[in-house]
Amino acid sequence: MRVYEELFIVKPGTPEEEIEAYVGQVKDLIVSGKGTIEKVDNWGTRKLAYRVQKFNEGIYVLIQFNAPADLVKEVERRMRNTDLVIKFITVRIDERLKKIGKRKVHREKRAARKPPAPVSAPAAAPVVPAEPVAVPGAPAPAMPGAPAAAEPKPTE
Repeated sequence: MRVYEELFIVKPGTPEEEIEAYVGQVKDLIVSGKGTIEKVDNWGTRKLAYRVQKFNEGIYVLIQFNAPADLVKEVERRMRNTDLVIKFITVRIDERLKKIGKRKVHREKRAARKPPAPVSAPAAAPVVPAEPVAVPGAPAPAMPGAPAAAEPKPTE
């Protein structure tokens, strides 16, 4: 048994009762074929990335389940033959779940080895002296440590 995700897009004008009935048929097919349903998510109406069978939007439904490979072929065959479904994709995710689990264990081991960081008070920000504001028509202030400039003599 492997873990799969079946994502399919239903025509946007389809009533909710028909969608629920079709999802029920798929669930019954999986259970009768010795599979188990993990979760069913109805994502609602979303815009498509490109036109599919003259539709710009569709109703997305995700089913996650455990099943043997021959059962997945039957589910895909039924998706292909149903007028309700305009697009579908089946992805095997058990390998991805295994990698995520390994990565999580590795992070936990690394976090256990690492000593906790000491808690310290926040450092005070250095005080920066304010720059003098230049007034139009007034002489510019001299740089600190530079010799004072001679004031211009008034012209008569």
